[in-house]
Amino acid sequence: MTDKLALALLFGGRSSEHSVSVATAGGVLGALDPEKYEIIPVGITRDGGYVLGSTDPADYFMGEGRMPEVRDDGSRVEWPRDAVSHELTITSASGEVRGVHVDAVFPILHGLWGEDGTVQGMLELVDLPVVGSGVLASALGMDKHFMKTVFVQSGLPVAPWATISRRQWADDPASVHAAASALGYPVFVKPARAGSSVGVGKATDAAGLALVVEAALAEDTRALVEPAVVGREIEIAVLGSAGGAKPRASVAGEIVLTGREFYDFEGKYLGGDGVELVTPAALSGEQLAEMQELAIRAFEAIGAAALSRVDFFLTESGWVINEINTMPGFTPISMYPKCWEASGLPYPALIDELVALALDARG
Repeated sequence: MTDKLALALLFGGRSSEHSVSVATAGGVLGALDPEKYEIIPVGITRDGGYVLGSTDPADYFMGEGRMPEVRDDGSRVEWPRDAVSHELTITSASGEVRGVHVDAVFPILHGLWGEDGTVQGMLELVDLPVVGSGVLASALGMDKHFMKTVFVQSGLPVAPWATISRRQWADDPASVHAAASALGYPVFVKPARAGSSVGVGKATDAAGLALVVEAALAEDTRALVEPAVVGREIEIAVLGSAGGAKPRASVAGEIVLTGREFYDFEGKYLGGDGVELVTPAALSGEQLAEMQELAIRAFEAIGAAALSRVDFFLTESGWVINEINTMPGFTPISMYPKCWEASGLPYPALIDELVALALDARG
């Protein structure tokens, strides 16, 4: 008999953010206290197979040209067959079968088929406590068009945008060019349902628009066209509270670009030059208080739970919300844990609190 909490870490997946998810899992693995947790690493291959992963954080390292991934070693993990057992069935590569009890699941997944409510729904069906948001909030947070639509309805400040589709681009490209011109160049084009800056591009004129539209629509069937917003890029972390109490917001962190046009994938995850993450961001008390309140309103507008990172621009006319991320990058160098570290909540304690919130939400 053990008093340890059996925690399944779910990572990898079929999306283009597979390696980011794997790297995040390595950060969490390295921070979890083995005296508190019985860790069950469950990797999802790029083909969607569930395999038993390594417990060594070093196997998940990303950087210096290395992109980690979940490889199919022949093992298989099956989720509980009902909502009572809470038992995973693990089959080794050699065919040995064993049952493993699980108390909670931390789905460290980014992008489609993981961050978008699909996995959350599956886990809810078998009554497993899940770290993070549920089906609706995950789906809204993943889809930038519907996320911004909800924010507008909630009276939150967002930049104008136009949503385009693959069919529209194929059948009527002139309408896409017209939408970009109406917004005013330069514009950014983003897949509607992707993160980690995958598929994001900047066009400074009509001639460059086609290239970035093609890249965005290669990631999703829809994309957003947005005008470039002039302002400081500042992010803030939101953390839920037990018992349905008001969520909390951290101090803010600022992305300072010194040699990049925008905060791209390399700058976020590969330690590329030209990016500095400053925590806490230099804000007045009034600015921080307003940002924290807007972030909590955004969190509650989509019905988020446990954790989210809300990204803002601070412009001459005030705050503009860029997006909310319901499963933000969670490596030790990512902005979400860095903001809480600067707020007095260290990375391991933050993970403990998130797991406790998942158990609390189940009641």
